Amino acid sequence: MFLKILAHPVFVNLNFHMPMIVDLSHPLIMLQGENGSGKSTLLHSIYYALRGQQADGYIYRLDTGQVKLGEIYLFDAEAHNPRTNPEFFKEDPRMLEFLSMASHGQVMLSMFRENFPALPEGTVLLLDEPEMALSVSNQRRILKMLLELVDQKKFRVICATHSPVLIEAPETYTINLDNHINKNVLATDLGVQGASTIQ
Repeated sequence: MFLKILAHPVFVNLNFHMPMIVDLSHPLIMLQGENGSGKSTLLHSIYYALRGQQADGYIYRLDTGQVKLGEIYLFDAEAHNPRTNPEFFKEDPRMLEFLSMASHGQVMLSMFRENFPALPEGTVLLLDEPEMALSVSNQRRILKMLLELVDQKKFRVICATHSPVLIEAPETYTINLDNHINKNVLATDLGVQGASTIQ
C-alpha cells in the first residue's frame, strides 16, 4: 500500500520534494523526526487519504493494492486527551470519577487497554504521540498492546512519535522525516545536550 503526495502546501513550504512516496504496506509504522519535521502533518495527510477526503492544496493518489481497509480512527494524544474533554463522558459517572483521580499517563494506558481493543477488527489506527506522559516501562507496555492489536485483531497502526522504545523496536517500520531538508526544524544554536544554555 502506497500514498503518493503530488502536492501539499505544508510539505512544499518545508522544502519536501514532490511527489512524496510513503510506503504504508507494513502493519506497524512509526513516523520519526525532530519537532516541526512534519510528523503530525503527514499523519493527518494519511488520515485524509485513507478516508478519501480532500483538503485545499493537497493532491494525492492512494494505492491500497490488496489491502482491505477497515474503520479509520485518528487519536491525537494532546487534542483528544479525555482529561481535557470530560464533557464526552457526562453519561458515564464511573469514567468521570476515574478521570478526576487518574494521572495523564494512567488515562493514556486505559485508552490502550480498554478503548482501542474495542474498535472493530481490521481498524486502521493513527496515533499522534501516543507515548505522551508515559514512562519508559509503560511505553514498552503500549508497544506490546499495539503488537497484540496487529496480531490478534489485524489492525494497521501508524504512529507519529519521539519514543525510542517504539522507533527502535524490531517489529516496527520507521519513516524518518529528518532525511528531508526542512526549514521548520529549530536551529541548532539552542546549545548541545547536557550543556547550559543560560548566559
